[in-house]
Amino acid sequence: MKHVIVAILIGCLGMPAAAIAPDTSTRPLARGQEPAQALTRPKLRPEAKALLAIEAALPSRPKLRPASEQEKAMGAGAQVILASAAVGLPQSLHPVTRPKGLAEKVMGQRRKAKRELARGAVCGDPAIQGDVVGAVPGRIRGCGFQNAVKVRSVSGVVLSQSSVMDCGTAKALKTWIDKGVKLALGNRGGGVKSLRVAAHYACRTRNNQKGAKISEHGKGRAIDISGIKLKNEEVITVLKGWRSAKNGPALKRMHKAACGPFGTVLGPNADRFHQDHFHFDTARYRSGSYCR
Repeated sequence: MKHVIVAILIGCLGMPAAAIAPDTSTRPLARGQEPAQALTRPKLRPEAKALLAIEAALPSRPKLRPASEQEKAMGAGAQVILASAAVGLPQSLHPVTRPKGLAEKVMGQRRKAKRELARGAVCGDPAIQGDVVGAVPGRIRGCGFQNAVKVRSVSGVVLSQSSVMDCGTAKALKTWIDKGVKLALGNRGGGVKSLRVAAHYACRTRNNQKGAKISEHGKGRAIDISGIKLKNEEVITVLKGWRSAKNGPALKRMHKAACGPFGTVLGPNADRFHQDHFHFDTARYRSGSYCR
């Protein structure tokens, strides 16, 4: 009996143990067959919550209106481009289109103004308005010159009398008006309206002195200015203004600005002949401009 029990035990120990199946398969699953997992939203930081609150409070983007003719001409995306450009500005997001034909009208007016300026231009500069005179004969030897022009206005500033001169003098006058007169007076009285011309071309000797050399006036290279009129009709004269506290500084700046564009600049400090006007001429000297 004891031998039988021992044999049975030995037989049981020699038998393989029964396999226990796992709850889930150990074989990897194909892509896309993984079991769905619940997604958890990360917690927002306080500053992120504040930004979301501000964004929610902002007004929604307005709907774009039907495209205008202007926008159609600009092509796809024109409304978005124009509306985006207006974001942040205190105005409508929709662009304001010009009335039909306005652009053509404005361009036509500009072309007309250019034609009128070109028609009255002399010395090849629309800013110098006048008439071509041509040759000017002199009644005495040494007077007269070629290619004369009669200037009415320069850079929008009218001359009190049309003045005969050569183009070199006209261009120097323009430089003086632009960089001397206008800068010295600025917007005072509404700006510069006109210049009082005391003398331009005249076949005579210097200071009308007998036996003196021919003046630059007799060669078409000089002009005398006695005053400046502003748009409010105020007149600044060299005679009364040169030594005054009100107008003296501006007149002195004008006098200084003329030295360079002109070869000779004379004023009240020069001599008794120039107490009431500025004399400008385009004579050139080896030593440079002569300014008194």
